[in-house]
Parts: sequence; structure tokens; C-alpha cells
Amino acid sequence: MAQTLYSRLLLIALCSLSECSQRRYHHINVKKTWTEAQRYCRENYKDLATVNNMNDLNQLMKSVHNSLTDYIWIGLNRSRVYKWKWSLGDPVKYTNWSNGDSNGPGHCVYIRDGSWRHQSCNMNMRFICYNEISKGFIINGSSVSWRAAQIFCRQHHTDLTSVRNQIENQQIQKIMNDKNISEVWIGLFNDSWEWSDKSDSTFRDWSSGEPNNYGGIEDCTAVIVTEQGQFNDYSGTSFQTFVCHEDNLILIQMNLSWSEALRYCRENHVDLVSVDSEEIQFMVTKVIHRSSTDAVWMGLRHSCAVGLWFWVNGEMVCYQNWAPGNETAVDDCDHEVKSGAVQSGGDHRWISLPESRKLNFICIRYDE
Repeated sequence: MAQTLYSRLLLIALCSLSECSQRRYHHINVKKTWTEAQRYCRENYKDLATVNNMNDLNQLMKSVHNSLTDYIWIGLNRSRVYKWKWSLGDPVKYTNWSNGDSNGPGHCVYIRDGSWRHQSCNMNMRFICYNEISKGFIINGSSVSWRAAQIFCRQHHTDLTSVRNQIENQQIQKIMNDKNISEVWIGLFNDSWEWSDKSDSTFRDWSSGEPNNYGGIEDCTAVIVTEQGQFNDYSGTSFQTFVCHEDNLILIQMNLSWSEALRYCRENHVDLVSVDSEEIQFMVTKVIHRSSTDAVWMGLRHSCAVGLWFWVNGEMVCYQNWAPGNETAVDDCDHEVKSGAVQSGGDHRWISLPESRKLNFICIRYDE
């Protein structure tokens, strides 16, 4: 018992968030139009680059150090359909529009009296951030534009807040009432931009004053090298270098035991995936829907010797996404060793299973 307690205290002390990019980026130092670049990426990699978050953008910018141009094509382009999206990337499943109307003149959303309203994104208003580490909402008393609020929240917390259900909506309104604040920006915005690979990434990092569709012909997006990768809308007929991507994770649709899956990944790729952050959990959800089994092996194993779970990449099990009761479903250490799998459906929670179960599995393809 004392050894187990010591191990758990050590785990808490050592835990830290790890970063991993969903994609591997390749800068192609040849100038092409946006459509030509898209065709090249689809023929040689997966597609023109998609960016999910600031970590992805940082990884992308590391790949362009030898660029011949200040502007570099990525996969974001203008469609003709506007859609509501959360800055944080959550699916828009819950709404609470004033008068039930989601149509309005503004493209950014604020809360007043618990209901959601439209407003021009250039209006100055207080705002509310979400912090993933504390799982809390933080109101900022400064009045700024929606974009400035988004930048602040990403720099100091996680992002402008999403509101995923009625309980969170009520929590935010209570915080506003307690601080005597009548209205705040939230992370919902409306735009017509989409990624070439049709991913649902809502990440945007527009440069100041962009997108402005200058001349009515700027339907494609380039990152600006001299502005740390901020986005600029640009005419797709101009010639620029570009970035392609391919996925870091691959679903293997073979039914193997946990040990067999581990061996396969290490012989053919890098390793079984270690889901040691929320970012990697998100990456897993993007590939798991093609699974032919109801759960998929990941690189998680239980040690009876110290009474702890561990990742095969050596990271501590800090981030967790267990289905209820599964983390502790390992008391019978006299029988078969338990390993960790992620459910293919529902909320993609983690479950504890005997290592002999035959499942699909996910390999990581590249060392970070």
C-alpha cells in the first residue's frame, strides 16, 4: 500500500503536458498557384496543409525556414457557405440564440442575460476565456474586439470559451452576474472558410485586417513568414511555395493482441500511440471511425508491481479519458495483464481489457 501511494505521489509530481502535432508538414520550395499546389500535395502526400491549433502552426513554421517567398500556401480556402464554429474546435451541438434566431448581421457572438446574440467582430467588449488545465471560465474586464479577445485567451489560457450545454451556459451567466458584467464575447464565430482536406478544423490566425478580400478575388490563404505564420487571404492565381501534410497516426485494421499490435507498430512504423494529451486524443478520434472493432488498442499498459498505468513512450499518465470504473478495473493481478483501449464509438473513452483481446490498433508513424 505504501509503495502504491508513493508511486501515485511521484506521478502527480512528474506530470506535465506533452505536445504533439496531428500532422507531419512538408514545405515544397517550388512556386505554384493554389490549385496547382493542392494537386501536387494530393498526388504526393495527403493534401495542402491543415492547421488545428497553435502547436500545429508552430510545427508548420519550422518546416518553412528555407522559403523563397514571404507568403506560403496552406489549405484554407473560401467557400460560398457560412457556418457557425467554435474557436476551440468543439462541435456546435448546443445553442441558445436570443429569440431562437441564428441569422444576423454580425459574425461573432456574445452572451447577454444568458442568451446569445450577433455582433460585428470589430466591436469592443469584455470576454470570457476557457482554461483547459483548471477546467475553468475566466472573465477578462478589458473591452476589446473578438479577434483581440481570441489572441489574449490563446496566449494566456486555452482559447475563447465554448459553451457546450445548458449547464455551462448557466455557469457563465452566474459568473457574469457575480461580477456585474452584462455581456461578454464567447468563442462562436461564423465564416465561409474551409480546409482543402475537408477537415472540421476551426483554427484561424488571421493577420490584423485580414481577411479583406482585396479586389474581390482573394479566395485562398497563405501564411506570412515575416509575421510568425499569421494568415492572409490572397489571390489563388499568384505563384507561391506551399506546405503539404500527411497524418502522424495510422489505423491498422488487423485484429491483434496488445503485444502483437505493439510489435507490429515498432517493426513497421514507430510505436503504438500514446494518448498522453488532449491533442492526441483529438487526433485519435479523427482516425478511429474507420475501425472494424468496437475498441482499438493504444500504447497503455498496467503494471501490477507498482499499481499504475504507463505509456509505452515513457510519458506519465497525466491526461486521462477513462470510461467510469475502468481505471480501477485491474485489481485481479493474478490473472491476465490488462492493457488500455479506446472505444470506437460514443465519446471515445478508454477501457481496460485483457491483453489477449484481438483488436484494431493505432500506430504513430513519425518520431516527434
